[in-house]
Amino acid sequence: MGRALLLIGLAVVGFSAAAYAAPPSVQLEELTWTEVKAALQSGTTTIIIPAGGTEQSGPHMALGKHNVRARYFAQKIAAALGNALVAPVVSYVPEGSENPPAGHMRFPGTITIPEDVFEKTLESAAEGFRLHGFRNIVFLGDHGGYRKSLERVVERLNAEFLKAKSGVRAYAPAEYYDAATRGFAELLRKKGYTEAQIGVHAGLGMGSVIACGSDEQKRRWLPAMSRFEKEAHDTRGTASRFFRDVSHSGGLPSRIRYSGGLQS
Repeated sequence: MGRALLLIGLAVVGFSAAAYAAPPSVQLEELTWTEVKAALQSGTTTIIIPAGGTEQSGPHMALGKHNVRARYFAQKIAAALGNALVAPVVSYVPEGSENPPAGHMRFPGTITIPEDVFEKTLESAAEGFRLHGFRNIVFLGDHGGYRKSLERVVERLNAEFLKAKSGVRAYAPAEYYDAATRGFAELLRKKGYTEAQIGVHAGLGMGSVIACGSDEQKRRWLPAMSRFEKEAHDTRGTASRFFRDVSHSGGLPSRIRYSGGLQS
């Protein structure tokens, strides 16, 4: 009996130690509530809320590209910070009106919600994170269409946080979107790619992140990119060269052109 009780005691101690060890992931949805509680107690008080979007991206790229990029970059940022977790990606965002269909809503598969619904969702999530002990709430917007919404949300939240003297702050750094768009395009120019090859929407910059994705993403999406390169008779090997430059498997066809940010 004594030996059995000792084993039970050791098991309980072992479980408790494991429960309060460093979280095994920065992704909130991959953790248990006890792991999140332990992370908060150990100083992980920044939460990153990435916003993506589900929209048309031409025939060569899946609808969820913004969600993939937002999650990928948010995870990289959280890992670099060392005191942050990443909330699930907000994939339902404003993408244009429904009646009549406008913007990306002219293409099947795009999902849209009203701006006020989007903003209320973000505010409610932020309030929940504040309640649980997070001190810095960071919105990363991967889509330019709702940047104003993020700014309004942050302004309202900070007014409430200040009024309550909570010490909590909300942020929506414009530098994230600028780096992921203009900054990435500049890097590609330095590699010798033309404006037509870089594109405006779902172009080389976005394709490079897809190429950095999971094996499942590569299996599903990269063959479509390769087919388009072949159909374009791209003897310059744009996709192959791009693929080497990003040091990952994949690439995009040079013939895909865009007008007004939409697939032409």
